[in-house]
Amino acid sequence: MPVSVVVGGQYGSEGKGKVALAIAREKGARCVVRVGGTNSGHTIIDGRGEPRSFRQLPASVFSKDSIAVLPPGALVDVDIFEREVAELGLGPDRVKVSPLASLISAEDRETERSNGLVDRIGSTGSGTGAALVRRIGRASTVRLARNEPRLGPYIADTAQLMRDFLAKGQRVVIEGSQGFGLSVLHGGFYPKATSRDTTAAAFVSEAGLSPFDVDEIVLVLRAHPIRVAGDSGPLEDEMSWKDLAAEAGLAEDYKELTTATKKIRRIGRFEVDVVRRAIAANQPTSIVLNHLDYVDPAVARGERSRLAREFLARVESQIGAMVTMVGFGPDSLESRSDFERDGRTHPNSKHSLKLV
Repeated sequence: MPVSVVVGGQYGSEGKGKVALAIAREKGARCVVRVGGTNSGHTIIDGRGEPRSFRQLPASVFSKDSIAVLPPGALVDVDIFEREVAELGLGPDRVKVSPLASLISAEDRETERSNGLVDRIGSTGSGTGAALVRRIGRASTVRLARNEPRLGPYIADTAQLMRDFLAKGQRVVIEGSQGFGLSVLHGGFYPKATSRDTTAAAFVSEAGLSPFDVDEIVLVLRAHPIRVAGDSGPLEDEMSWKDLAAEAGLAEDYKELTTATKKIRRIGRFEVDVVRRAIAANQPTSIVLNHLDYVDPAVARGERSRLAREFLARVESQIGAMVTMVGFGPDSLESRSDFERDGRTHPNSKHSLKLV
């Protein structure tokens, strides 16, 4: 069945939203799915060249005529949901929410902020984890999407909706959140972890689909992995943004901020072990390496530098797998073959979006 799953191979912020949107556009996806909660954000560049970030809806909803789905495994903050739907001008014909999705309450957010989770593991304090704890504990205070009048117009049997699309051969894209290294089960850094499993298999389960439906798993990496601010877990070779800016030819005060909390991200050099384990657990059909412009900004200007080529070859050798596509910024993707070929296509060319 035509289901694509986009999964992060490090600690999140690998560029999954951009990749999911590229797949949805290239393959004419009828349905785009966002699993997880509002503790992470996905950013894409819109038609006007402006960055757009979303914590609840899939960023791939920018694909023409696609329907955004929040499945049973989603955790919904109704205020954020309404704000993003209004921002995009979408109606119930373009957004569907499973009646079985969990709601994040103000109490959930307060629980995470008052129990020291933000300081202890660098949590965003979104309430996602606390809401999951209540759901798993079958607490009497749990409210599902079907219990919230504000979501009423958007409620639908999302499993049947997706099954109907798949039966017609129409593409479904599952936009996974966060990264493999944050998995509460498999990441290897517990308790410095998120509250969920973050593998492709888990995303498919949260969506309410079968593993047999999946024909594509895209693992997304970045040249320099990041973690969120605070005591969020180890980075094998952490560096400063000042050093990165000097190496990449960026402004001296350049830095990245997290989508959810707007705090300065931590950044390090490429780590091999977590990526190898992500490959073993997810068995991707293709791999995307983003932010090659941090290795050498010349690649974003269309140059093929020896530095970038050697970095890419070294990464492939270390992880034991070929990189299928490379990215040079927030709105660029290019096939590995085009990157190596003389007369490189422009990073924003439609031809650069093919993943197979």
